[in-house]
Amino acid sequence: MSSRDGNDLKLGDCLSRDELRALSQATNWQGALMVSGNLLTLALAFAPSVLWPNPATLLLSIVLIAGRQLAFAIVLHDCAHNALFRSERLNTFVGRWVGGAAVDVPLQLYREYHLNHHKHAGTDQDPDQGLVKDYPVTQDSLRRKFIRDVSGQTGLKELTFLWQNPTLAGKAPFLVFQLGLLGILSLAGAPWAIALWWLARIFVYPAIMRIRNIGEHGVAADRYDTEPRRNTHTTRPRWWERPFVAPNHVNFHLEHHMFAAVPPYNLPRLHRLLSECGYYEGYDCVTEGYGPMLRKAVQPAQPAE
Repeated sequence: MSSRDGNDLKLGDCLSRDELRALSQATNWQGALMVSGNLLTLALAFAPSVLWPNPATLLLSIVLIAGRQLAFAIVLHDCAHNALFRSERLNTFVGRWVGGAAVDVPLQLYREYHLNHHKHAGTDQDPDQGLVKDYPVTQDSLRRKFIRDVSGQTGLKELTFLWQNPTLAGKAPFLVFQLGLLGILSLAGAPWAIALWWLARIFVYPAIMRIRNIGEHGVAADRYDTEPRRNTHTTRPRWWERPFVAPNHVNFHLEHHMFAAVPPYNLPRLHRLLSECGYYEGYDCVTEGYGPMLRKAVQPAQPAE
């Protein structure tokens, strides 16, 4: 570990050009492995309910499926950066027909929006500022937000927005994905299980997305500072948190903002190199676990008078 304070370090002190070049190399096989893993874990998420349907397995499947929905949203995100695969064509195809199809978000529309977020991070022009501008919030406020999520209010509002002025061309990837999922579940003798996808999408996925947004920028030290270590945050998840809220290494968001071209499967190594160098020392930009991270999103209790 470096004895120097992170404020005194430059990225060049921690990473050589050769190391950064190696970290930025995407490979088609690693991208395919990550996408295949997401599809496999989606199948495993459905399995308990299909094989042993009861209230406990249904609830487990719904929560796990919501985590996979986040995973597909991250596939869309990484493909929008052309960072998941070495091939631009593969990024475009998978981003549109897998990631974007699963969460019903067109790749090009998302790419234009999200690249503006990167371009203007740390300023009032960042289009994502509205998602986290009020944090830290009171405990009651945070509770109300999550109640809106798990009661379906947020999910239904989002679906209403997504289906404003739909076109067949725009909705084709989503419709193909849903028909494919229904077909596979029908072959397994459980077409009814498609309802689990929608229960997850409406009642759990919005809460997971809220946790993601809070962990990425809501608990950042200063969202209006252009220094990434102050406007962006990384959470190191517990092992059991990964399947639910941290798929595809999405938790390494600070590292992603510093080097958006680094593919997701190289972000853990990038984080490790910068941590060992001491680049984060002196900055409150990394938290161990999502519980402590959420506690940072709550305003300190005021002392009784």
